[in-house]
Amino acid sequence: MALDIQWALRWLALTAEAMKEHREELIELDRPIGDSDHGENMDRGFQAVIVKIAEAPPETPGAALKLTAMTLMSKVGGAAGPLYGTAFLRAATALGDAAEVDAATLATALQAARDGIVARGKAEPGDKTMVDAWTPAIEAAAAAAGNGDVRKMLLAAADAAEAGAVSTDPMQARKGRASYLGERSIGHRDPGAVSTALILRAAAGAAE
Repeated sequence: MALDIQWALRWLALTAEAMKEHREELIELDRPIGDSDHGENMDRGFQAVIVKIAEAPPETPGAALKLTAMTLMSKVGGAAGPLYGTAFLRAATALGDAAEVDAATLATALQAARDGIVARGKAEPGDKTMVDAWTPAIEAAAAAAGNGDVRKMLLAAADAAEAGAVSTDPMQARKGRASYLGERSIGHRDPGAVSTALILRAAAGAAE
């Protein structure tokens, strides 16, 4: 089974719903270790994506992700806008102009997204950032892509991202605003890792 533009549009719609639903949770996670604005920024950004899609509907999954990237870069403040914008742009480039996306191609696109975040933010696994959700997600996707079932691959990626987000709880932040807190950052979940898990869970839900 391959995924088409309807999947991509459903993914973005479900992501927008998730960011609205979890807006307060993300704000509360960001309060002790950040600027308290992650939930607000992500909600605003993805609502803007939905508006842009309605104005000029993209015709391929890659085009949908490119539009998402440009919108997030212009509408989302803080670190999240450039990081997620880069992620979606790299993923869009990996997908190209193809009308349909198979498991192997999508796994490659997810890796490109993670690599874009690393290049932009210079974070590594263990730094207590969204990379701690993205890295296990792409590893799980790569492992699952071989059987060709894109839905199972996305579920594996989402599960791994959620576990990765939880794994940030005991970490001491080494990047971003949270790193200024030193040991006081321990015991708090990274909001970017949580929003990453929400995005990947929406991708899996859209493929159901």
